[in-house]
Parts: sequence; C-alpha cells; structure tokens
Amino acid sequence: MANVKYKLRKEDLVQVIAGKDRGKQGKILKIDHEKGRVIVSGINMVKKAMKKKSQTDRGGIVEIEAPLHISNVMIVCKKCNKPVRAGYKLIDGQKKRVCRKCGEVL
Repeated sequence: MANVKYKLRKEDLVQVIAGKDRGKQGKILKIDHEKGRVIVSGINMVKKAMKKKSQTDRGGIVEIEAPLHISNVMIVCKKCNKPVRAGYKLIDGQKKRVCRKCGEVL
C-alpha cells in the first residue's frame, strides 16, 4: 500500500462518510501513506491514558484524534459545500485538483 497516490492533502476540509462520526467535517492534520489513514481535527476522538512527561505536564486521561481510513472521508468543495470526488485538469500547464460536480479548483 506504500505506492498509492491519494487525492487528499494536509489542510483539506473533509467530511466523514462512514463510521460513528458520519456527516462531521474537519481539516486533515496528518496523512499516513503507508497505512492509508488520516487524522482529522475533532473527528474520531478517543480517550487515552497519558503518562506525566515532565514536572509541569499533567498526566491522566486525555482525548485525542484517532486515525480514520482514507476511504471513509471525502473532500468538501467550497462552491458546492458538499462532499465531492476530486478529479484532475490541466490549467495553465499545471495539473490541478478539480471538483467533479462543478469543476471548481480545490
């Protein structure tokens, strides 16, 4: 799964299309290309027991974002304001990602 190219990038606004957080939107914080997973801000929150790392740091139970599979999120078009599939078009000699519904550059 290492050589797979995804049409999603960091800082993209995505919507969850499957799972417990279906319908929620958030920005991509990190993409794991090897495992095919993404971490989206405020989505798939899990509680985790954290150990105290320093004198000032508080240990205990914290809520963090867990990774989602990349197939469970879709990019949101700014113009349509809906989750859409991304396509590619050559614009001014450059390959750009475009919305498959309205043709707007993503």
